Amino acid sequence: MDERREQLISVALDLFSKYPPEDVSIDDIAAAAGASRPLVYHYFPGKQALYEESLRRAGQELAGRFEEHAEGPLSERLYRVMGRYLDFVDSHGPGFSALLRGGSVAASPGTTAVIDEVRRAAHDQILLHLAVTEPSAGLRRTVRAWIANAEITSLDWLADRSVPREELQLQLVQEFVAALTLTAAREPALALELADFFAAERPEGPTGRLVRELANLLTVPNLAPQLTRLATS
Repeated sequence: MDERREQLISVALDLFSKYPPEDVSIDDIAAAAGASRPLVYHYFPGKQALYEESLRRAGQELAGRFEEHAEGPLSERLYRVMGRYLDFVDSHGPGFSALLRGGSVAASPGTTAVIDEVRRAAHDQILLHLAVTEPSAGLRRTVRAWIANAEITSLDWLADRSVPREELQLQLVQEFVAALTLTAAREPALALELADFFAAERPEGPTGRLVRELANLLTVPNLAPQLTRLATS
């Protein structure tokens, strides 16, 4: 492993994490690394190549944050995963925003491939933890839609941190549970397979808290009769 090359990648990733890629120059990277401009070009043909390599490393790190031991209730596992995900989002704010919003002049097929790989890793890890024998097209759509929602929500949070991070972390997990439940309601075979998922959930966990919040709607004056009417009509 060439230590100088690795240093340049590390320095570039740090700068791209703090600033949009279009605001970072080769001179900035060279200065931060204590290197000369020609040395940077010795290892990389230009900023785009260095950006894509830095992004690939960041993508590997982010994909790894979706890995979790299959221990305990699923919603609590996902809560830990989302904590690590939001840690990454927080520490790579400007670069993360520029990348996912697609507005960066550094966007390319190479950067798109990195993003797609992270999304695939997240998708596959979630399905692995669900332990569904043969995931249906509907379940796969639900997982992909939730991943997209997590990206959009985290971008909004970076722009406006009015919601405490722990609250956002819980919200994302509960939104997944709600979407999963709706999918199961439409797919009887999936509902049967998810019985173990709900059996393992704890009252104090994200799923238990969600169920109580939904049940509390039945205590809201004038709302309970309308919900009952819709459920029994």
